[in-house]
Order: sequence, then C-alpha cells, then structure tokens
Amino acid sequence: MFWDARLRAHPQFRVAVRDFLPQWPGIAAWGLMTGVTMVKSGMSVWEATAMALCVYAGSSQLAALPLIAAGAPAWVVLATGFCVNLRFVVFSLHLRSYLMHLPRWQRLVAGYYSTDNTYVLFTRRHPEAAQAPEAREAQQAYLAGLSAFNWASWMAASLLGIALANFIPPEWGLGFAGILCLLGVQCSLASSRLRLLAAGVASVVAVLVYALPYRLNIVLAIGAAVLAGMVMEETRRRLPGVRS
Repeated sequence: MFWDARLRAHPQFRVAVRDFLPQWPGIAAWGLMTGVTMVKSGMSVWEATAMALCVYAGSSQLAALPLIAAGAPAWVVLATGFCVNLRFVVFSLHLRSYLMHLPRWQRLVAGYYSTDNTYVLFTRRHPEAAQAPEAREAQQAYLAGLSAFNWASWMAASLLGIALANFIPPEWGLGFAGILCLLGVQCSLASSRLRLLAAGVASVVAVLVYALPYRLNIVLAIGAAVLAGMVMEETRRRLPGVRS
C-alpha cells in the first residue's frame, strides 16, 4: 500500500489525492466530531486514541459509543458494530478481483484501510480490474493514494478532536458535515433499483423502530434491508423480466 515508495512515486497516487480533496472537509469535520464524542462519552484519552487507531470506522464508532456509555451488554455493542459495517463485506467481494494477485497480508491491510469514500472513488475510476502488470500497478497506486490521504485526514482530525474535546461544544454541529458526506456516498452507491429499495427499506424501518433501546433500530433496519434485497434478487432471478 502507501508505504511502498514505488506506489507513492506513481502518477496515479497524486491523481488519487487530487480526486479525494473535495471529500476532505466532510471527512475532517466528521473525524473531529468523532474524537470529541469519544471523550465526551466517558472514555479516557488513551482509550479514545486506541479506539480511533484500531477501529477506524466512524459510523460503527458513533453507533457503539452511546451503547458503551449506557452500559449495554458487550454482545449488543459488537452486534451493532458488525451490522453497521456489513457493507464492507460487499465492498470486499467487489474488490477481490482487483487485489487477489497480492499476498494475503497485503489484502488484509488493504481491508483495514478500505472506507466508503475510497471504495466509491476507486470503483468509479476503475470499474474493471486490470490484467496487465502495468495497469494493475496503476490501480494499486490510485487505491494507495486514496487510502493514504483518507487515513491521514481521519486520524489527524480524530486525534485533534480527542485533544480538544473539552474545548469544542457539541452545539457546533460538526457531525452534520459527516452526515452530508455519507449522504453523498450513499447517493453515489444508489445506482440501481435494488439498491434504492434496500436504502428505502432501511430508512423506513430505522424510523419506525427508533424507540428501541441500545440502537437496535439500526440492527433491525440493516436486517430488513438485506432481507428485502435477497427477496428482490430472488424474484429477479426467477422472473427475468423484472429489472434491478
């Protein structure tokens, strides 16, 4: 990945950083607010720093923090984080053809650095996996550039939020910038009727069962969206005239 000097020197690495720049304000604001929220929820500075470095998933962090603060059972916290990040299973399956030529440890590291933004930008620029060695290197350099800039931006903002947690009031609403960033990603991914259906089902279910404790509405919404997607996919398979 981006520790490889050969990839950092590749022109596609710089192209990736340029392409990611419009995403930077939302990522920075969201990371800053996540760092603040971790400390405000009762975590020590060291605990918050460890979570920022190890978890590296803003949505699951923000979903888990209220549960941790409320003393929810560990299985509820883990299940919520697992369900919130289920989308990365789909991302990984799609990226498999791009990365299968790499050693396993490098694929695992690439999985750690994968995010919604990097996935969307990468697959938009490279809709198909390359076969020629030179083209593969160009794709890998582009992914490395996205991952490097995204990771550095998120970590710098999160750690800054942890350091300044007692000086940044929640009323600033910095988290809203992160929400807008996620909405942009969601709109980019909603490229078929099936995906629009899954997003709609998740939204409706999340609102209908919002009163459930421990943010279980998120778990149910994701489960309902997956079920709806499976039913629709099976219907499309059996009825070729039904488009997705």
